[in-house]
Amino acid sequence: MTLPTTRAHGCPFDPPPELAPLEPITPLRYPDGHLGWLVTGFTAARTVLSDPRFSNRPELRHIPVLEHVPEAESVTDAVAEHETDEAMPGWFVNMDRPEHTRYRRLLTRYFTRNRLAALEPRIEEITAAQLRVLADAGRPADLVSTFAMPISSTVICELLGVPYADHERFQEWTRTVVDLEAPRAEADAAFEALYGYLADLVRDKRTRAGDDMLGELVATGELTDEELASIAMILLVAGYEPTANMIALGAFALLEHPAQLAQIRADPAIADNAFDELMRYLTIAHQGAPNRAALEDVEVAGVLVSAGQTVTVSLPAANRDGAAFPDPDELDLTRAEAGRHLGFGHGLHQCLGQHLAKIQVRIAYLELFAAFPALRLAVPATDVPLREHSTNRGVRELLVTW
Repeated sequence: MTLPTTRAHGCPFDPPPELAPLEPITPLRYPDGHLGWLVTGFTAARTVLSDPRFSNRPELRHIPVLEHVPEAESVTDAVAEHETDEAMPGWFVNMDRPEHTRYRRLLTRYFTRNRLAALEPRIEEITAAQLRVLADAGRPADLVSTFAMPISSTVICELLGVPYADHERFQEWTRTVVDLEAPRAEADAAFEALYGYLADLVRDKRTRAGDDMLGELVATGELTDEELASIAMILLVAGYEPTANMIALGAFALLEHPAQLAQIRADPAIADNAFDELMRYLTIAHQGAPNRAALEDVEVAGVLVSAGQTVTVSLPAANRDGAAFPDPDELDLTRAEAGRHLGFGHGLHQCLGQHLAKIQVRIAYLELFAAFPALRLAVPATDVPLREHSTNRGVRELLVTW
């Protein structure tokens, strides 16, 4: 089979239906003809994502879904371009140990629970400010552009030391980079523009470093400008774009599940577990599926994966595995197993900023639904425009009223 990527009509929160009946690991045909494997089982997914015998180096992996391929471009050329790129300096998400460990060690201290807990008062201030903007916008208002996106962008900008005044520029570049249907030339130009912007920012911090994360990383003297620009790009894009998607898509899901929304309104103490359950249920890592290359023969779920084969892990399918989550297609904010979800990945490459995302989403939901007790969709659910061709699931616009 080839990788299914389209959700069923009228099912905005569910993975592609073709994934449901599959075995935990199934043969997968890649666009270049490579025969690898698709993992949809929860236990098998954890195995692949945590076993060091599987590599994340891009030059070893095959790509299950081609990005930015106009009709006039040959698939052969597109595949060759995707599968020969080595990781850029500092692009630690595409590295294995020990290179990955070096970068992760430098960054982990900025994302500890205690350090992030100290940011909560400021995140509450940012959220309160956006609630006022939302109220002033009048009805109907777009929850994406007036609430979710400004909150996540402001938080990560202040943490990194990126001027929020430039948010329209870097958000536009990011939209193009993550849009899988954007022409290759446009995507490359947007990537270079965003990278160049951050490289200039890093050089500026060499002369006047502040007390933000990038300033502190510059002051260590352990990283080159190229490494710092790559790290800044990863953290900026991963720091605001998925979180904004989660705030908006999760709000959409809660508004469509009024009994669950009533639970979180009645008992705010379940907010953290509710976040985990929404991460499991929605799994916004949609087409940005983790891919790994087997460095040697490895057995996964009783199947022999040969050295050199690529394994693609479907996080949405793994998070709907009934063997791990009873009644997996039900949204249950009190689910005991919710914290086991793979929405942030697993193992070496598990999301560095997951706790920051959790804090933002928790505060956003509690404050939003408290401020607007009559909040509801302003359009039929079927008219909400979804982000179908992006690396992360989300909604392009979420019109609400109250």
